[in-house]
Amino acid sequence: MLTPKRVKWRKQAKGKNRGRAEKGSGGALFFGEFGLQAAECGRITAKQLEAARVAMTRHVKRGGNIWVRIFPHKPITKKPAETRMGSGKGGVEEWAAVIKPGRIIFEMAGIPQNEAFEALRLASHKLPLKFKLINKQIEATALAKRAAKSAERAKATAAAKAAAK
Repeated sequence: MLTPKRVKWRKQAKGKNRGRAEKGSGGALFFGEFGLQAAECGRITAKQLEAARVAMTRHVKRGGNIWVRIFPHKPITKKPAETRMGSGKGGVEEWAAVIKPGRIIFEMAGIPQNEAFEALRLASHKLPLKFKLINKQIEATALAKRAAKSAERAKATAAAKAAAK
């Protein structure tokens, strides 16, 4: 199971999960040809991550390459059952990775696309969020659409500024 070796602070606040994972922050395929991309935000625990990884490796019969792109850094605390209110925060029960939409969870290479997508689909069923299966071509078209949309927005704002003057 994945846990950090050392942490500066034993317990953390829950925090907010806002925004998208963009290209520089784990939102693009970096190592492999195929990937599993988060479609919504949430947390994935170390147990869930390990279960998904095992399902993938068993399906491909240890063929190809698999990269796990996330790590559970965040401690999740729980108080014992039937405990009265107060007396501080509970102990650390598990570790989780905070996931934003667009974040790549797993990457694969060295196997055919249909086999990779089936393995990634099996892995996604072990995880609590919604995911998209992507490859290099799907990612390239999505990036092109995003760039065209931002250019269109910039053009519209420039026209609105010109009309205001």
